Amino acid sequence: MASTQGQTPGTWGAVRALLLRLHFYAGLLVAPLLLVAALTGLAYAFTPQLDQLVYGEQLQVARMGSEPRPLADQIAAAREVHPEGTVASVVTPAAAEDTTRVVLSVPELGDRQRTVFVDPYTAEVRGALTTWYGSTPLTTWLDDLHRHLHLGETGRLYSETAASWLWVVVAGGLVLWLRRSRRRRAKSARDVMLPDRSARGVRRTRSLHAVTGLWLATGLFFLSATGLTWSQHAGDRFGQLLDAAQGNAPELVTTLPGETGGDEGKHAGHAGHRAGQVQAPAEPARFDTALAVARDAGLGGRVEVTPPADTRSAWTVAQDDPRWPVHYDQVAVDPVTGAVTAENRWADHPVLAKLSKLGVQGHMGLLFGVANQILLALIALGLVFVILWGYRMWWQRRPTRSSRTVPLGKAPARGAWRQLPLTVLLPCAAAVAAVGWALPVLGITLLGFLVVDTAVGLVRRARTRTA
Repeated sequence: MASTQGQTPGTWGAVRALLLRLHFYAGLLVAPLLLVAALTGLAYAFTPQLDQLVYGEQLQVARMGSEPRPLADQIAAAREVHPEGTVASVVTPAAAEDTTRVVLSVPELGDRQRTVFVDPYTAEVRGALTTWYGSTPLTTWLDDLHRHLHLGETGRLYSETAASWLWVVVAGGLVLWLRRSRRRRAKSARDVMLPDRSARGVRRTRSLHAVTGLWLATGLFFLSATGLTWSQHAGDRFGQLLDAAQGNAPELVTTLPGETGGDEGKHAGHAGHRAGQVQAPAEPARFDTALAVARDAGLGGRVEVTPPADTRSAWTVAQDDPRWPVHYDQVAVDPVTGAVTAENRWADHPVLAKLSKLGVQGHMGLLFGVANQILLALIALGLVFVILWGYRMWWQRRPTRSSRTVPLGKAPARGAWRQLPLTVLLPCAAAVAAVGWALPVLGITLLGFLVVDTAVGLVRRARTRTA
């Protein structure tokens, strides 16, 4: 909360009126998008449990053995049942009760893969699913619902609009509530941080709305910031920031020593496509060799083994453990000599890259396991109640006398910005312009709101003069 010391009462009154109008309209118009994002995010947070419920037969083994079979045997079993496509990668089990995932690149699936789930102890094929970057069909469906409502790139504007305005609504609400508490001379922290149980009507609703928002503020700021990092437009700005600050994660160099050309320094990823001279499908036994070399290099837990896509490239083995403490080390392995040709250690990543990665994992509910999921669920449910209480306040403020013609609560008066001194107005305008550049969707929607609000004001003024 910015200090108002040294400002005249009139200055703060204008600032308060401006914040109140912005908070009112942003909450009123953006709240439906936030409500959808909260509910879809709540469902997505529990996808690990939903996956186990729906796909338990594929994801887990019937009975654990003592030692897993070689990857070559598991790949051979998967290819016998599913000979289509080529082996793009193999993902080892994350826990003793999990299955091995043999990921097939099948051209007709486009950006999806066919993942065959194999019992690591018996090499029995437990089933196959069409996956997207390792996600099951159910998780993919819920992810698409949360990100773009199954409307493609255009639908992503909904989630980016919600994330762009969320921190604005929360920050404005915090300033208004803390200033209100100070003006009413709250006697203790309890008066600020707990709802007023003696209040009635709109005052009680406002108290519940504000106090719940106060408790949720940190979590909502976190979700807004992390959601924006991989959004369509603000994410592009964030990428430019990482480039300028040299904060991107280093890429594993997969080009073999003495070779030139190809996409140097780029990890093949899930699909395994790379320009260059394509070689024959990798021998299943080579997966065991690459895995053994990676284990000797210190890569434990769940890893993804990806064969080279051309004769100039090395095998890649990458850790895939999103739980804290995370493990994301990578190594490149020469397919002939079995030597490690390059390493990419998580400890060497720039701080910004680490924070970005950890933020995304926390946003998805993966970083701290069930505790992370429960925290996200509480934030999502709290946001739902804050929104509902906000709309209830709007309804409670409606005129009740039959002589009044406005059916719903009126918005705070417009024009408060005219009362601001230039020493306050100009820095605020510059800050808004900078934020609008960094968050283009926020800037465009705010500009649209100002245009519509100005037009409505002019029309009403003209009608008043005519009357």
